[in-house]
Amino acid sequence: MKKVFTVFLIVGLVIVFIWTLYFLYKKSEKVPVKYKTEKPFKTDIIKKAIATGTVIPRKEVLIKSNVSGIVEKIFVQAGKNINVGDIIAKIKIIPDMVSVNEAENRLARAKISLDQNKVELDRVQKLVEKEVLPKTDFIVADNNYKNSKQEVEAAENNLQLIKEGATKNSGTATNTLIKSTIKGMILDIPIKEGNSVIQSNNFNEGTTIASIADMGQMIFEGKVDESEVGKLKQGMKLVMTVGAIENMKFDATLEYISPKGIVENGTVQFLIKAAVDIDKSYFLRANYSANADIVLDKREKVLAVEESVLKFSGDSIYVEVETKQGKYKRVKIETGISDGINIEVLKGLSGNEKIKGKEAVEEVKTNE
Repeated sequence: MKKVFTVFLIVGLVIVFIWTLYFLYKKSEKVPVKYKTEKPFKTDIIKKAIATGTVIPRKEVLIKSNVSGIVEKIFVQAGKNINVGDIIAKIKIIPDMVSVNEAENRLARAKISLDQNKVELDRVQKLVEKEVLPKTDFIVADNNYKNSKQEVEAAENNLQLIKEGATKNSGTATNTLIKSTIKGMILDIPIKEGNSVIQSNNFNEGTTIASIADMGQMIFEGKVDESEVGKLKQGMKLVMTVGAIENMKFDATLEYISPKGIVENGTVQFLIKAAVDIDKSYFLRANYSANADIVLDKREKVLAVEESVLKFSGDSIYVEVETKQGKYKRVKIETGISDGINIEVLKGLSGNEKIKGKEAVEEVKTNE
């Protein structure tokens, strides 16, 4: 009986030992990785460059003041449409006292000269009538008088210009009324009534009274990277999206590419401009931020795969095609254009293959 128990004990220990070895072997055995499979598909592939920028008016004019002074009255406000010659503001001139003093002195000297020449003219006229002096002396005296009279008028006009900004001969003070030089919309009036303004001259661009633009002609102004600018040419079509207008795209035509790049954040950017086709149902405001897609190349209904399934070996491109469950072989392919997600397949695939994709992740179900 004792021997039988011993035999059973030894057999049991052997069985436990063998089962433990089997369990450890199975636990250490590598679980085969399962992968998703993808099939080639037909699609349109558009290769494009993206430019970021703003929408601005093609023609924008800054209206400056012709005189220095104080803004007395503003007749318009931003957003109003305006025609050529419409009055924007009126400037009240604050004359410079030094200039006023010089003008008054000039007028006084001119009047003194006029009085002297008047007396001389009367004296010469009497002597000519008595035939004491020849008529040529009268002509000379008369010319001197007329010149003095003209000088007085010029001095009076100069003084009036300095004080009021206009002469009595001009009728109205036109240079104190700031008028529009183009037809368009007022974008901004950076001044207020009571502000001082400086006239535009050779040494100063002057104070801006208003900015006016033709909102019927808008352009997209943006920048593209140097790696893509070589693929652009004038006349290319752009599709522009505006951040402030959702679900709306505007067509544009590329019309300018800068010949000189600008270094920004370590990269070279090139300025581009494109004429925007205005949709009258949407109002494009100046300086809207926008993005433009520039179509560099396009393929319609071509065989393609996702770029994520591609493998690379040197200069070769290949995919792994499933031969049987869990088994794959390498197939070399030739590719065409890519849009960053899908890539065109020129050779190597028929369209019925199952291509090795991403690793399949099993969903873990939990009972709540």
